[in-house]
Amino acid sequence: MLKKILGLSFIIGMGSLLVIPNVFANTELETIEEERTIIQSDLSDAEQELADLVSELDVINNEIASIDEALVANQKTIDDTNEEVDSTEKEVEKLEVEIKELEDDIEIRFEMLKDRANAYQKNGGSSRYLEVLLGADSFGDFVTRSVTITRIAKADNDFIEQLEINQKELEEKQAIVQGKLDELEELQTELVGMKHHLEDQNQRNDELKDELKSKEAEIESKMARLLEEDSNLQSAEAEIEAKIDAEIQRQEDLRIAEEAEIARQAEEEAAATQSNTNSSASEAATQTSTNSSSSQNVASASEANTTSTVTNTDNKSKSSSSETKAAPAPSSYGGSVTQVGRKYIGNSTYVFGGGRSSSDIANGRFDCSAFVSWSFSQVGKSLPASTSGLVNAGQRISSSDKQPGDLVFFNTYKTNGHVGIYIGGGQFIGSQSSTGVAVANMNSGYWADNFSGVVVRVN
Repeated sequence: MLKKILGLSFIIGMGSLLVIPNVFANTELETIEEERTIIQSDLSDAEQELADLVSELDVINNEIASIDEALVANQKTIDDTNEEVDSTEKEVEKLEVEIKELEDDIEIRFEMLKDRANAYQKNGGSSRYLEVLLGADSFGDFVTRSVTITRIAKADNDFIEQLEINQKELEEKQAIVQGKLDELEELQTELVGMKHHLEDQNQRNDELKDELKSKEAEIESKMARLLEEDSNLQSAEAEIEAKIDAEIQRQEDLRIAEEAEIARQAEEEAAATQSNTNSSASEAATQTSTNSSSSQNVASASEANTTSTVTNTDNKSKSSSSETKAAPAPSSYGGSVTQVGRKYIGNSTYVFGGGRSSSDIANGRFDCSAFVSWSFSQVGKSLPASTSGLVNAGQRISSSDKQPGDLVFFNTYKTNGHVGIYIGGGQFIGSQSSTGVAVANMNSGYWADNFSGVVVRVN
């Protein structure tokens, strides 16, 4: 009887041991699955962030390429201007030599003319010529003397005419030289302006490259973190599999031990004790079923908790996504001319001397004055494409009276060296050297400090 009780206890205990580890294993598995769900969500978000960063890098690379193209174009303009400056300087030097020669020749002729005039006066002037004619010995001598006197008079007249021609030529060459000097001065001023804008573009290029490096570092850091999370995930999966395998093996060992114990007791008790053994087995099965139901209830509760957690996470993710997508309503500005150039914002490059050909316009390559001229041409108004022409293109008004569509000027590399179109609210649109076509604030910062006060209203 004691053996029966001990056998029954052993069987019941074995059944309990089969159930309890399963409960623990399922709970641990559910916990790890929850963690894996969170990690997978984080990985998905990180992958999207990486995709966004790659898109940003593409934008930055395109902007750098556009600025590099503008730098090449501006450098070519600078080189061409330098060649023109050199050519003008050589032409001026040549003209100055010619002017010096003319001045020397005029001085010599003038002195000779004075000497001849003095001699002519001392010798009696026209009466002296008459004495020479009357002193002729014969008609032939008279004719000879007459021809000689005529030649002398003509030579004096030619001398004076040549002197007048030389003097006129001198004045013309001096005027040409002065024009060349004025042109040279203007070219040099423009050259200073081009260098100024070139430096701005180089600085902008450097800033974009620094931004690119920062983004690259951010991507590398993100990739490293993702790889680490992925490695942790793989380790967790391997650990789960190892635990499941160990649990399966342990339960299999317990099952074999249980079967062996039942068989041993069956042999010892023989047929008389078979009903007791069946009763014990039935009780063990009932206990196992109860424990299994309990385990299933725990698993169901855990699953419900997991579902609730995922649902809450999804709701938070959707809420966060909605908040991200929310954007303030766009602003609008009056004046049709203030709107036509907006398509170039973020899609243009400042090029000194650009915007004067169909190719430049198609590719958004403008300087400040060409952009203003093009904008007005789109609304049917023809304006000059230079700041010096635009400053006189309409009626000057007080800065306090400026309205959308008025031209505003700034002192950059020269007085009124930059121009834009006022759009209201203390802002203007124009082609800036550092950004291309953009809207800028003229109430503070650089543009406020350099506003010349000149406002022109185009009629």
